[in-house]
Amino acid sequence: MASAARPVRAALIGLSSSGNSSWASAAHLQALLTETGRSKIAITALANSSVQAAKAAMQKYGLPDHVKAYGSPEDLAADPDIDLVICNTRVDKHYETILPSIKAGKDVYVEWPIASDRKQIDEIVEAARKSGSRVAVGLQRRWTPPAAKLRDILDSGNGRLGKVLSSDVRAFGGTHDRETMPTGLKYFSQKDIGGNAIVIGVGHVLDIVASVVGRLDAQSIHSKSQIQRPNIRIQDPQTKETVEEVVTDVPDFLAVHGTIAQSSLTAPNATLSFLFRRGQPFPGTPALAWEINCEYGEIRITSATNMVFQMREGDGQVVIQVHYFDTHEVENVDWDWSEMQKKYPLLEEMS
Repeated sequence: MASAARPVRAALIGLSSSGNSSWASAAHLQALLTETGRSKIAITALANSSVQAAKAAMQKYGLPDHVKAYGSPEDLAADPDIDLVICNTRVDKHYETILPSIKAGKDVYVEWPIASDRKQIDEIVEAARKSGSRVAVGLQRRWTPPAAKLRDILDSGNGRLGKVLSSDVRAFGGTHDRETMPTGLKYFSQKDIGGNAIVIGVGHVLDIVASVVGRLDAQSIHSKSQIQRPNIRIQDPQTKETVEEVVTDVPDFLAVHGTIAQSSLTAPNATLSFLFRRGQPFPGTPALAWEINCEYGEIRITSATNMVFQMREGDGQVVIQVHYFDTHEVENVDWDWSEMQKKYPLLEEMS
């Protein structure tokens, strides 16, 4: 890894020149090109489907000439001047693009979910164990200010709120509409790809919840999934015209029930109830409504338009309230972005 004298030398996989709709350009590149980002991580190389594609991305985003261009994961893995590989490809490309670098002992950051299926994940984990590579998975929503504030409330509120008795979560979204998907998200209708509203969207919501109240006891989990609307219209995001109709094999409804593992914050047999439905909620209903019921009070969190909190320009407000049973007082809890975060805009809408 890099010494304290220089930034970590990183390669980006999946930064495309075809548009600004990729997570690599909308999120990672923005952060890496900030003053803080440059001080910690230096973009040393890009890897795309071809050397030409990598060079086109370098030109589009104004990256310096010394950045290397690679057209294969194996060539990237063979470069001794790269410490860290950051993967932003579609889920079904994660495995093939990061495995060579993991086997070469490089550290890897890969967006959630890590791969398309359990077999690929097991192979990635075993390769990392053998090579000493450290693989980090992008479950970054647990570090958003509202999630951090919730942890602070529970950590500091044990005296007044007591232990967690139960938690109830209702989430809606994953896509903007219950019956359509934009062309860029057609793969959300194909379970084999490994990336969809359940795996990605619900995965992030459940990770936020687990980071606040604790993980579920695996032996206690009961779940039910359902495909309520199998016929999906694929729409051009610009014209809104239907260009194709497909039959999806991905559930659009999920209910999970289980016992929260006991900890210093939770009472024995504390229960989590979770419900997700893809698309819009009933008018006026928030995209996320989450309640944490404690011995002496209750916390209520609502996120108006995005089930993973504020993330993009135009997302509605996230509200945190605490009801104290002894006084019947309802307190509105303030939260805020850090000073560094305030310097940079929220993401633009991606299609």
